[in-house]
Amino acid sequence: MTVDRTVEAEPGVGPDIEAWRRSVAGVLAKSRRVSPDELGERPEDLLAIRTEDGVTIRPLYTSADVVPEQPLPGQFPFTRGGDPLRDVNRGWSVMARFGVNERDPEAVNESILAALESGTSALWLAVGGDNLPVEAIDRALKGVLLDLAPLTLDAGDQAGVAANAVLALLDARAREGDGVTDRSRVSIGLGAAPLTTLFANDHSPGVDLPGAVRLAATAVNREETIRALMVDATVFHDAGSSDAQEIGAACAAGVEYVEAMLEAGLSIDHALGQIEFRFAATDDQFQSTAKFRAARQVWARVADVFEARDAGAAPQHAVTSSAMMTQRDPWVNMLRTTVAAFGAGVGGADTVTVLPFDAALPAGALGVADSFSQRIARNTQLLLIEESNLGRVLDPAGGSWYVEKLTSDLAHAAWAVLQSIDAAGGYSAVVESGWLRGKIEAVRAHRETEISRRKIKLTGVNEFPDSAEKPLPVGADGTVPDRLPAGRVFRYAEPFEKLRNRSDRHLAENGSRPTVFLAPLGPLAEHNIRTTFIANLLGSGGIEAVNPGAVESSGLADAARQSGTTVAVICGTDKRYAQEAPDAVRALREAGMTSVMLAGPQSAYPDENTDVSPDAYLGAGIDAVAALAELLDTLGVQ
Repeated sequence: MTVDRTVEAEPGVGPDIEAWRRSVAGVLAKSRRVSPDELGERPEDLLAIRTEDGVTIRPLYTSADVVPEQPLPGQFPFTRGGDPLRDVNRGWSVMARFGVNERDPEAVNESILAALESGTSALWLAVGGDNLPVEAIDRALKGVLLDLAPLTLDAGDQAGVAANAVLALLDARAREGDGVTDRSRVSIGLGAAPLTTLFANDHSPGVDLPGAVRLAATAVNREETIRALMVDATVFHDAGSSDAQEIGAACAAGVEYVEAMLEAGLSIDHALGQIEFRFAATDDQFQSTAKFRAARQVWARVADVFEARDAGAAPQHAVTSSAMMTQRDPWVNMLRTTVAAFGAGVGGADTVTVLPFDAALPAGALGVADSFSQRIARNTQLLLIEESNLGRVLDPAGGSWYVEKLTSDLAHAAWAVLQSIDAAGGYSAVVESGWLRGKIEAVRAHRETEISRRKIKLTGVNEFPDSAEKPLPVGADGTVPDRLPAGRVFRYAEPFEKLRNRSDRHLAENGSRPTVFLAPLGPLAEHNIRTTFIANLLGSGGIEAVNPGAVESSGLADAARQSGTTVAVICGTDKRYAQEAPDAVRALREAGMTSVMLAGPQSAYPDENTDVSPDAYLGAGIDAVAALAELLDTLGVQ
């Protein structure tokens, strides 16, 4: 984790950066076995991390990284938030989704009212298709005070019909006298998203751009506060985009909406007032905080280009990332969504939705009711708001050298993406040509490589897997069904989870998991690091490690014969390998091991013994997915 930290030379004196650098050089030189002088004048650069957007994350931020102070919340460019008067007791709005795969309006209504009584403060209603019927919207919202609980629609190919149904409901309530004296307090998002839906589904959305513009024209003449257009940037995130691509593509879609509304005769202020954004929040806490701040900066700049800078504060809806959710060790998803909600809330999102921790699994797969996972999702936010008091301060990260610099760098990267889309013909052109998807797929491929090499660590998946985890219901296609948007979400954990699925099938068919024998060399203190590393690596592919503990070299063959497997991995120190590894390879092969591997890089094995070299080397940085898939093949796992 990167933190703001300075090194004081003495009380009252500024930071002694050179002293800190000497300390850094000393530590790095020791680990790299070089002289500190060989590390250059800025040894800390060796600790820097580059994000998928090319933004450099440094290990230390100081006053040298200060960026110009941002204006107060509610002022251009809205980096610190669009609402200067947000209720500090309420914080952001806690939004939950209703109506998904539920066609009974009375049941939906019961769920909504119960959630509102338990702390939910905003509603996200899925209608059409297998969800709540459009004609039942009024019954589902019976007793719901829409001036207290903002409503957002998600109607897919019935967006236009659903929007008209909600507007008709508002008219009926007004005629009947619903007690709302200030109708502007009724906040509705009609959720028309033809441009981002086009990217997600590769086909024409239910409401086209002209139809969405007509909805916007209707909305601006309403007494209620209604925004017709949703720029759902989660479709880019789910496809594998970087944060800058997500923001840049979203703003490019927003530009196209604004231009279409201007052509239809709406004023620039009305056009900008019809747009809201939905972004994904991940378990990268600071990156998520910077994303929401940077997204407001970029959109404010767009409004400035349209000469309406004061109208550039579009609402933001944060949804915890579907892509980061795992099927293996899914309880860790509670931690992931907590960090994501924290990042979004601190970043100034107006509304936050936390996905249930078991959203990537079939209903009931963990033996818990949907009401339990929904309650955990809701209470995650309530704890952050009411017990951690995160909503009591607007932009609490403001002024942090690290967050301010990260926000600025990310905003510049996102603006560059927006400019490249404009240069390539605009949003619709780059979607229809496949240009945008190609750019995003390149980022996704790089991320998948980093995950496969375990440089990006997924707890419970490619790091610290639970070998005793209950098997999941694997389908005929080798995958476990989930409840995320079909065909849209590329989850980070999928490559490793497919390996674990193979192991589950093997367990079901044979009564045991595939196993590999660990051949430890030397005492426990010597081999423990590498036996632990290999057991962790094998576990991420659903392979159990048989570790006999410290054994004499003469007893290694007998231990291997008793292991019940034909694959072995030799584990020890480089020094021990030079002394004993060749003999260990011979002994293991004589004991019936058809494949003998070595824990560590090839350079750790003595060159003069190439005639008895291991079959493979399992070291840090290998393509673990490929290595484990090949190992499962060797073990006869289908």
